[in-house]
Amino acid sequence: MKSIASVVRDFLKPLSQFSEIRSSDLGQAWDSPSVSTETRKKIIRLQITEIIVDIVDDTLAIIIHWQGGDHTRMTVRKNKIGQTRWAVKADVVDLVRALARQLPDLSIAAILNRSGKRTGHGASWTRSHVCSLRNIHGISVYREGERAERGERTLDEAADILKVSRATAYRMVSSGVLPARQLCTGAPWIVQISDLQHDAVRREANARRSRRPRSQDLVQNPLLL
Repeated sequence: MKSIASVVRDFLKPLSQFSEIRSSDLGQAWDSPSVSTETRKKIIRLQITEIIVDIVDDTLAIIIHWQGGDHTRMTVRKNKIGQTRWAVKADVVDLVRALARQLPDLSIAAILNRSGKRTGHGASWTRSHVCSLRNIHGISVYREGERAERGERTLDEAADILKVSRATAYRMVSSGVLPARQLCTGAPWIVQISDLQHDAVRREANARRSRRPRSQDLVQNPLLL
C-alpha cells in the first residue's frame, strides 16, 4: 500500500499542465532534506482539492481529488487502538512485559535508560512513560511479592540464603554453578529457589565460605569458645 506522501510525489511529475510552477521544482522542493513539514503541507494544499475517506473494515479507502480534475484512489491500513506513528519498538514492549513481572515502573524506566532505549518520541523513560506503555499493551503492574510466589529470588536474596556475599554469588553464577537469568544489562539476576537447594550449589557455597580469608582486624575475628 502506498503512502499519501508517495502518491503526492508521483503526482508532482506531470504537474506542469496544471501549474505555472515547473513540476521539477515542486518535486525537488518535496524531496529536499531541508524542506519543512509546513512547506510540504503548502504543496499539498496547492494541488489537492479534497480528500474523501471511508472506513472499510480495518482499512481506510481514500480518494484524492487533485486540481485539474484528476483523482487517485488508495487504501491505507487503520492504526490499531493505542497505535500511532510514535509507537515504541516491539523489542522494548517485550522487554517491559518481562521486566514488569520483576520490578516496579520506576526501576524499569531506569533499566531502559541505562540500556539506551528511548520512547516513541525519542525521549528518556520515566515512571509515567512505563505506566502508559503498560496500559496501552495490557501489561499488569508489578505486585510486591509475586516473584516469591513464583519461586524466584534476586541475586542478593540468593546470597543471603546461601550465606555468602553478593560478589561470591555472582561468581557462582559466572562459573555456571548457580543457574540464573538476566533479561538485559542492568536488570536483576533471577534465581529459582529450587536451584538453591541443589547439593552442588550448597557444597560450592560452603567451600567458598571456608576459603574466605580471616580479617587482620582482631575486633572482626570470631570468638573461639
